[in-house]
Amino acid sequence: MVTHSASVADAFSLRLTFVLFLTVVVITLFTALLTAPQRDEIGEFYLGNRDMSPLRNGLAMCGDYLSAATLLGSTGLVALTGYDGLLYLGGTVVAWMMVLLLIAEPLRNAGKFTLGDALARRLPLRQRQVRLALAVCTLSVCTLYLVAQLVGSIALMTQFVGEPGPTTRTMVVIIIGTIVTIYAAIGGMPGATFIQVVKAVMLVAGVTVVAVLVLNRFDWNIDGLLASATEGSGLGDEYLQPGLRYGAGPISKIDFFSLQLAIVLGLAALPHVMMRMFAPRRTRVLRASVVWAVGLVGFVCLTAGVLGLGATALVGRDTISGMDHKGDAAVLLLAHELGGEVLTAIVSALAFVTLLAVAAGLMLAAASSVAHDLYGEVIRKGRATETQELGVARIAAVVLGVLSMMFALLAWGTNTATLAFLAFAIAASAILPTLVYSLFWSGFTARGALLSLYGGLVTSVLLVVFSPVVSSTPDSVYPRADFAWFPLQNPGIVSIPAGFLLGWLGSRFGPREEAGVYEDFEVRALVGADQG
Repeated sequence: MVTHSASVADAFSLRLTFVLFLTVVVITLFTALLTAPQRDEIGEFYLGNRDMSPLRNGLAMCGDYLSAATLLGSTGLVALTGYDGLLYLGGTVVAWMMVLLLIAEPLRNAGKFTLGDALARRLPLRQRQVRLALAVCTLSVCTLYLVAQLVGSIALMTQFVGEPGPTTRTMVVIIIGTIVTIYAAIGGMPGATFIQVVKAVMLVAGVTVVAVLVLNRFDWNIDGLLASATEGSGLGDEYLQPGLRYGAGPISKIDFFSLQLAIVLGLAALPHVMMRMFAPRRTRVLRASVVWAVGLVGFVCLTAGVLGLGATALVGRDTISGMDHKGDAAVLLLAHELGGEVLTAIVSALAFVTLLAVAAGLMLAAASSVAHDLYGEVIRKGRATETQELGVARIAAVVLGVLSMMFALLAWGTNTATLAFLAFAIAASAILPTLVYSLFWSGFTARGALLSLYGGLVTSVLLVVFSPVVSSTPDSVYPRADFAWFPLQNPGIVSIPAGFLLGWLGSRFGPREEAGVYEDFEVRALVGADQG
């Protein structure tokens, strides 16, 4: 839980932040209404404008992934832990490279609207059972990540006004949650795409401006920046050496590897990111879009490293940790140091917009899974009309929005990073093995898919429940209890191999798929066809 005795910004900065945020929300909501699907066509609601340029698609993909945690959390991690924080940022870029080289093209070629469509084509005999299992995993990942964003909105507000009371917390969650629900329920993919593009442009521009101000302060001398950051850390050379955060012992190092494994592999299976892969009509557009996304995400991660080092150099590590022990206030303190109240307000508004955009993408992915996979294919067995499916998608978005707001208020005090990393671990342990096996292993079967999906989900959740995240440490959810027999905070190093192993076992010792199914699927996945 984030607690502060003082806030980052003064009254003027808070008012300006509110005006900027409100302006962006009004413009994007109005545009979402204008660009919303005008006909009852599920393709338009799920995929939006399929003829966008690679740059716009790449910006939307970048916007789907980069959250407020990147702007605030990653920057703060670099500010407080130096080398270890920079190493953490590298995992994100590696993750996008894997998406580019391994997943994007065959997934787009094999699917239609959702990942469930691709698996149904690969495992036709038990496709409804597989769709149901996939929908359960998708809802688990999206709900956890969405609740993390809403809880993060409270934590972000805390940076300005100090510890909020129950009424303030409730109002913040309801306002943010309602806006996100409108984006997803009314705007669909066109509305979500617009805010993602706006958010990505704002984020790239914002971090560029602050990074330029930091580098200009040190006359564009990287050595000078590193030397000042080392001095500002109060830790000497230890600041730029490995082990400051993840070097306390073997368990700490293994935990860091487990976290990086979940991030690198989990990104390739996040439902809201994967949904973007189906949007481009042509394969070459998708390829170019992912290249743009890799470049943009890499650039933002690079500038986040500069901002973290700049915060330590100009503000000081002790000041940052005194304001927020997790370092989330680092970039706001840096903005105040460089540009006063105005720059602080701009960066703060950017953080709120970033949070909104990611939440909108998550809610749309979850609603699409409910409407298309659960209702359209499992319950109605493919006989639902487009109007019915579209109505269910919008109702699902509203219901998910309300439930997420309730969970966010109940989860106040829970570390948002824990919720997000659990979502990554589930995606990497349950969805990724199923996806990889489906695309590249001819012996994969429906039983293997079910074991991988349900087994990866259950393993991830159980290991977190019996880890220091929930009990046995002062920072645990239940600090006075002690039932943590699993020593790591992130389960990826165990749950990811478990997901792959269960998928292999289920396929080896279960009934085989019909002859020729994988060959037909492989031709479509690897050769593909541009869709009209």
